[in-house]
Amino acid sequence: MTAPRIEVAVRAQAKLGEGPAWDPSAGRLLWVDILSARIHTFDPADGRRTVMATEQHVGAALPRAGGGLVVNLRDGIGLYGPGGDFSWLVRDPVPGRRGNDAAVAPDGALWAGSMRYDETPGGGTLIRVAPGAADTAAGTVTDTRPVSVGNGTGWSPDGRTMYYVDTPTGRIDRFRADTHSPGEPLVDEGPLVTIEPGAGHPDGLTVDADGCVWVALWDGAAIRRYTPDGELDRTVELPVRRPTSCAFGGPELRDLYITTARVGVAAPHPLTGSLLVLPDAGQGVADTPFAG
Repeated sequence: MTAPRIEVAVRAQAKLGEGPAWDPSAGRLLWVDILSARIHTFDPADGRRTVMATEQHVGAALPRAGGGLVVNLRDGIGLYGPGGDFSWLVRDPVPGRRGNDAAVAPDGALWAGSMRYDETPGGGTLIRVAPGAADTAAGTVTDTRPVSVGNGTGWSPDGRTMYYVDTPTGRIDRFRADTHSPGEPLVDEGPLVTIEPGAGHPDGLTVDADGCVWVALWDGAAIRRYTPDGELDRTVELPVRRPTSCAFGGPELRDLYITTARVGVAAPHPLTGSLLVLPDAGQGVADTPFAG
């Protein structure tokens, strides 16, 4: 078998590159540098890039159904309008805590993770922000679950299963999604897989059209693909030690984009902090934009 061809989409030196997400309406990839408080965009058609500064550390930036972005910030969930105007949707500042990864469910709700800067166990949360929410009125946040490092979140193509990573557990967990009622506990269906010691720590993830889960292994220098049965199907070795997340993008959703981090790397590879891409890696699934 021919070895996968890792390419450089954007050569950068991101401190903590994270959260790749394809924006189909604009034909561009969104990604963030959390610790530099920057939202990046990349258009693979012409190579055009933009960088927007945020007022706080930003864990994720995702498209909204009406245009603009929903962002997971240090102090809560914010909204950028199509013209760049900002407003808070959920403001919940906690000293020492910041937003991390986030994803939008098939019903248009946002699931957003957070963590303590010092990674205190149980110091973060996973919240569900209701679709259609327009302000900070009661009921916007319909679920809250304590976690340590809220990370990768995704759904099976049929919407029945939610996959979730709380990184210190070393697992990709499964929850029943199609019968979940807002405000009720998620039904735990057990782990999809537990990453073996020494292989790295599970971070961001995405789910492809075959229902397989692709996960970035922080300190593992690799991306793995697991089948819906939890079997290891593919390993893509990377030149960088700390990949953080992955997402399918491009016009046909066949290219796998990979964010990487420089933070804490003593002797970084020249591509550390860059946005990488694995062309024609598989077939992605179109993500739902945030309905709020």
